[in-house]
Amino acid sequence: MDLNLNRADYLQVGVTTQKTMKLLPASKHRATQKVVIGDQDGVVMCFGVKKGEAVAVFKTLPGQKIARLELGGVLNTPQEKIFIAAGSEIRGFTKRGKQFLSFETNLTESIKAMHISGSDLFLSASYIYNHYCDCKDQHYYLSGDKINDIICLPVERLPRITPVLACQDRVLRVLQGSDLTYEVEVPGPPTVLALHNGNGGDSGEDLVFGTSDGKLGLIQITTSNPVHKWEIRNEKKRGGILCIDSFDIMGDGVKDLLVGRDDGMVEVYSFDSANEPVLRFDQTLSESITSIQGGCIGKDGYDEIVVSTYSGWVTGLTTEPAHKESGPGEELKINQEMQNKIYSLRSELEHLQYKVLQEREKYQQYSQSSKAKSAVPSFSVNDKFILNKDDASYSLILEVQTAIDNVLIQSDVPIDLLDMDKNSAVVSFSSCDSESNDNFLLATYRCQANTTRLELKIRSIEGQYGTLQAYVTPRIQPKTCQVRQYQIKPLSLHQRTHFIDHGRPMNTLTLTGQFSFAEVHSWVFFCLPEVPEKPPAGECVTFYFQNTFLDTQLESTYRKGEGVFKSDNISTISILKDVLSKEATKRKINLNIAYEINEVSVKHTLKLIHPKLEYQLLLAKKVQLIDALKELQVHEGNTNFLIPEYRCILEEADHLQEEYKKQPAHLERLYGMITDLFIDKFKFKGTNVKTKVPLLLEILDSYDQNALIAFFDAA
Repeated sequence: MDLNLNRADYLQVGVTTQKTMKLLPASKHRATQKVVIGDQDGVVMCFGVKKGEAVAVFKTLPGQKIARLELGGVLNTPQEKIFIAAGSEIRGFTKRGKQFLSFETNLTESIKAMHISGSDLFLSASYIYNHYCDCKDQHYYLSGDKINDIICLPVERLPRITPVLACQDRVLRVLQGSDLTYEVEVPGPPTVLALHNGNGGDSGEDLVFGTSDGKLGLIQITTSNPVHKWEIRNEKKRGGILCIDSFDIMGDGVKDLLVGRDDGMVEVYSFDSANEPVLRFDQTLSESITSIQGGCIGKDGYDEIVVSTYSGWVTGLTTEPAHKESGPGEELKINQEMQNKIYSLRSELEHLQYKVLQEREKYQQYSQSSKAKSAVPSFSVNDKFILNKDDASYSLILEVQTAIDNVLIQSDVPIDLLDMDKNSAVVSFSSCDSESNDNFLLATYRCQANTTRLELKIRSIEGQYGTLQAYVTPRIQPKTCQVRQYQIKPLSLHQRTHFIDHGRPMNTLTLTGQFSFAEVHSWVFFCLPEVPEKPPAGECVTFYFQNTFLDTQLESTYRKGEGVFKSDNISTISILKDVLSKEATKRKINLNIAYEINEVSVKHTLKLIHPKLEYQLLLAKKVQLIDALKELQVHEGNTNFLIPEYRCILEEADHLQEEYKKQPAHLERLYGMITDLFIDKFKFKGTNVKTKVPLLLEILDSYDQNALIAFFDAA
């Protein structure tokens, strides 16, 4: 069954954050509903739609940025009370806009996530979870990593209150009171939680999660252990998931799953006979989807998906046909309606142009007066810098509330910019003098008109660390720019995991000295991505990591006065030794460093590199042959005379060239890793083997795994 939806833009408010738009319950089945939305200017607005026009019901005055908006009310009654979280305060409004609650939570940090169930209020700041009942403090929990979202299983269906926290370290934490019941590992950092079917499914315990790397899954949260029902891998490399809702948009009596992503993708999944999700509809909007709801707001009887976007647009994807079949009288009426709409839009445009002219004159007079202070226009930038496990690269996503003119990328460490199909900006590189001013990369992305979102892919080199800077200039007058900084960490390609293979040959680095738990944690935070800023609770902590490029692993255990780091890759240990001793020296802390090197680990790492190196050498060889084979094909008129292997290369020529183009310096990078491994192996023995590197490169050029291992053993 096909789903045809037509887009309708209703109105624009200020910049919005995740989960800040809801539809109020309808008075009767499939009647139009009101939309309530909160923005970063602190304004809460409720509106309905009449004849395609948005009509305000109420609008509050500006205030603190609204981080979350939820609907609540007495259990088992229509949920039509509006609650917003702004700063550390919760405010409540009726559907007519009358404020009935102002509750100062006294949290030291701003509220990031909120869930409401009857008289129970569940809140989280960055690391702290609080449960209130009738505005009285009930329970408290300090999470080991940042909390991205919070939900509670439906208390009206289950005999217990079960809050679930979605945490940045790829874990859902299930609580009972102030205690952790158990943890559930999910395949990516969870960004959003929703009750399956809006009520927890058949059991009341079913929870849908979405992750920042675009994966979607369903888990049953039982009292003792989780049951993983299904999971959708992000095969199409779409954006991270920001919002989820359940609504029967297909009209088959079964609720579908509505998903909004940070690359502007809206998806609808329906369920087959085996209760597995099937993608039925997708459409891309030009900016990230911050909230998604199913309902009816444009016209009675026509269901639609209502979304809010980052820059504040409220847009509907409606089942109402764009061109209605009509008789002569009806056609006249439609034409008249269209004429009226065009007239009102024209007069609104003239009014806005006049207002812009007035404001421009006012600004020029003010900027030329002697009392003028700096009048730089402010604009909001939504940015993300995340490591992708699939291709060991970083995604830098920049989204601006207005069109981007250009973005300048500057780096003081060697990095590669990878090609991206999604990216339509024109890139130009400037020459850099890395010796005199630490510039390894200067690139300018010039955006096409109306581009508000830019996504770049970057690959770093482990052991080389520093800062990447993005200078974002939007198309506004006077010209202004914002600078964003991102740390490239020494072990930048390592990602947090929760299980490692303890059977691998491990090298060990042990640090002892007069340092505190907070100090050693700050060093680990400096070296590795995905480590929480604050030291976790307790006296000792163990973190596991996996290298996304090579699949080697790292175990780090540390406490006050001691840190133990184990890895099956000598180069990882070498980088940690150099960086940690440098950090300790900066703080004038005397470190005792001991290490145990396992010779077997070198052979093990070379075997991990082998399939990647073999594949890249074969790819390079195939690409080199393409031109010659094409020439032969033209000369002979066909390819029948070629052996099957060469015919296959010609058939896949476009795909091979595209893949090769997407992997700049891939082979050089693998050569570099093998060279580092060779140097590091002998560095720990106190031998300098840099003079033997040319010989190593010769062996790599005529690569044979056994010859390479023999060279490592003999050197």
